[in-house]
Amino acid sequence: MLTLYFSPGACSLASHIAIEETGAPYEAKLTALAKGEQRTPEYLAINPRARVPALKTEDGVITENVAILTYLAKRFPEKTLLPRDLPAEVRCISTMAWLSNTVHPGFTRVFRPERFAEDPATHEAIKKSGRDAFWASLQEVDGLFSGKEWLAADHFTVCDPYALVFYQWGKRIDLPVADLKNYTGWKERMLARPAVRKILEREKSVLLPVAAAA
Repeated sequence: MLTLYFSPGACSLASHIAIEETGAPYEAKLTALAKGEQRTPEYLAINPRARVPALKTEDGVITENVAILTYLAKRFPEKTLLPRDLPAEVRCISTMAWLSNTVHPGFTRVFRPERFAEDPATHEAIKKSGRDAFWASLQEVDGLFSGKEWLAADHFTVCDPYALVFYQWGKRIDLPVADLKNYTGWKERMLARPAVRKILEREKSVLLPVAAAA
């Protein structure tokens, strides 16, 4: 059976939703980043980089959202979690790579400025530049949804739960994400999916009303 290591509120939300969407049996192992559980010897034996998500399979451990999401889509092709034709599939993977290597680091500068400079005097400037870059990225994502119901195809794909991570993070740091009409309309479609709703409730997401997340 597959085992997914995740932390509520982290980027592992993308893989958590995707594995639920497959309908396959799996075990969800909470690894609380806020408590430093990613640095325990037990977890470092799973992922020496001390990051989530990690997916344990019968063929070994897979790390990084882009790899895990692609693996799940390929392992369960009947769920069409990647676009059906090759050019669209490659564009979906390209979009996930951009979310990973450009959008995510913008938020990291807001939340973890110490990773970018040791001098505390520079941290506020790093946070501000990160916030500006992250907001610009969210606006770009909003544009990608123009005239479309889903991010990478005419149906839900693994690109979609990854994009939800960053909408959630924008809300967490009080960016005006509700002003992004395309992105917000898509977010409502995501919340209507049972698998998405289940995982957001499990992780007590800020995207849910307080009563639902409690």
